[in-house]
Amino acid sequence: MNWTVEEKKEHFVIEFAENKIIDFKEIFGNDNPLHMEIGCGHGDFLVEKSLKNPNVNFLGIEPRWRRVNSIMKKINHIDNNNVRIVSEYVDKSITNFISANIFERIYIIHPDPWPKRRHHKNRLIQQNFLDALSSLLQKDGIVQISTDHTGYSEWMMKEFSRHKDFECHKEELQEDRVITFFEKVKEKEGFPPIFMWFKKVL
Repeated sequence: MNWTVEEKKEHFVIEFAENKIIDFKEIFGNDNPLHMEIGCGHGDFLVEKSLKNPNVNFLGIEPRWRRVNSIMKKINHIDNNNVRIVSEYVDKSITNFISANIFERIYIIHPDPWPKRRHHKNRLIQQNFLDALSSLLQKDGIVQISTDHTGYSEWMMKEFSRHKDFECHKEELQEDRVITFFEKVKEKEGFPPIFMWFKKVL
C-alpha cells in the first residue's frame, strides 16, 4: 500500500496539545528505549538510524514543514514504524508536552554553525537549550553531536563544560555510525566531521 504524504503525516506526525503529555508507549505500542534527533533536515540520519535499531523508538524534531515533507517521502509504516516526528522547537516549555527524563539518547547532527561573531547569539547550543536537553534526558543519558566547524565545536565544548549536568567527551562513539549526504559533501570539501558526546551526570 502506497501512502500519500498527507496520509503519512497522519500516521507519523505528532502534534502538541495543550495540557497533554505525549504517551509514547501508546503511540508506539511498546516501551522500547526512546531516542531523539533534533533538527532532522531531510531525514537521512533518522531514517537509517531507525532501520539499524528496530528495538529503539525515535522521535525526530524538525520545525520546518518543507523538511518534514521530505522525510515523509523516505519513510513507510512497515520499515520505519519506530519513528515519529514533531514539528516544533526544543526549549524550556517542551516538558509541558513531553515527560521529563525519558530519553536515553539525543542526536544533533551538524547544527548551523552561524560562523559570524555577530550571529553567535543564534547558535543552538546555549545554556537555556542545554537546560532543555537535561530535562529530557535520563540520568546517564547521552547527547551526541557532530559538526564540521572547528570554531563551533570549541563553542559547544565550552558551553557544555559550563553546565553542571553534563560531562564532556570529544571523540566518536564506536557504534552504528550513519554518514549523511551532507557529511560526505563537506568531507570532500576538506571539512571532516568532529564528534562530541555529553553525558548527563546529575
